[in-house]
This record gives sequence, C-alpha cells and structure tokens, in this order.
Amino acid sequence: MGVSDVETLDGIETIPETFREDAETHKGFMEKALEMAEEALSIGETPVGCVVVANGAIIASGMNDTNRSLNGTRHAELVAISEALKLHPASVFASADLYVTVEPCIMCASILRQYHIKNVFYGCGNERFGGNGSVLSIHSDFGIDPPYASHGGLYRKEAVMLLRRFYIQHNEKAPNPRPKKGRELNTSFEPT
Repeated sequence: MGVSDVETLDGIETIPETFREDAETHKGFMEKALEMAEEALSIGETPVGCVVVANGAIIASGMNDTNRSLNGTRHAELVAISEALKLHPASVFASADLYVTVEPCIMCASILRQYHIKNVFYGCGNERFGGNGSVLSIHSDFGIDPPYASHGGLYRKEAVMLLRRFYIQHNEKAPNPRPKKGRELNTSFEPT
C-alpha cells in the first residue's frame, strides 16, 4: 500500500475523531479490503473488496463476482453478507463495521441499512451509483430502518487506482464495450 505511518493514512481526517484513535486498526481492515479488490482485479472482476468486522475480528469478506457469475447482484458487500450469515445470525450486523474499497451502491446501501450495519468505511466515492452520499444518501435518509454512519476517503487513491487499472483493460463481459485502444492509465490525482 505504501503507507507506513498512521498520520499519512489517506483519508483518516475524513472520519470522526473518536475513530481516529483506532487508526491503525482501520488501516489494517481497509488493507484487507484492498487485498480482496486486488484479487477481484486479478480474475477480471471489477476491483471492489470488503470485509465485515465484529468484535475486532473479520467475520466475512467479499469481492465483486458479477462478471464470473453473470449475476448483477453479486457485489462485494452482498457476497460478504452471505458469507457472514453462514456462521452468524443477522443480528451480528448491528454491532459490525463494513470496510469497502468503493462507496456502496444504492442497492448495497439499502441492504446494509436493512441489516442494521453499524458503520461503513469506504475508500473512494461512487459518482454514478453511490448510496452513501455521492448520488443518494440511503444510509441516512428518513426511512423505516435505522441509519448507519458512513465514513469515506480511507485509501481513496489506492481504490481509485484499482478502478483505473480495471477500466483501462478490455472487459469481454461488458455490454457494448467502447474501444479502449490508445487509452493510458492516469496516475495523477487532483487535490481534494
């Protein structure tokens, strides 16, 4: 990841002070999510990875599986939820945190809310489908289920680079692919 000091943790300033005292812990869990995203990328999936943490331990992990399964609902968050439910009751989510490389989409944000997830920490925003504030605020809008806290920007640059690496390559399973000949990987970042 290239980040050795907690003070230089990309995005740590975006989370509330009460969480910053555990910055090293957040760093470790987000790095696990990034590892899952790297694994997804290595098999041709959109590089999104996540881990579910309860009582300080990872109880489930997931990565996107939409291309392989040809199932548009197999997002990293839903894969992790399914994995967690194999060994834990649904009530575990009320005291669990989710670390995910990309802001949950509207579908995932809704499901996380229905499962009463406690906190979501994510890397980069999802400007097209984000359900935690980039497009809609499913996590906090008025509704039947209680809202959950959402904190973005942890390892944002690393998450964006994974997505850029994916989208520069040709995706045979994407509908109506646009020509990508001549595209170059942009490794620079605009100031935030």
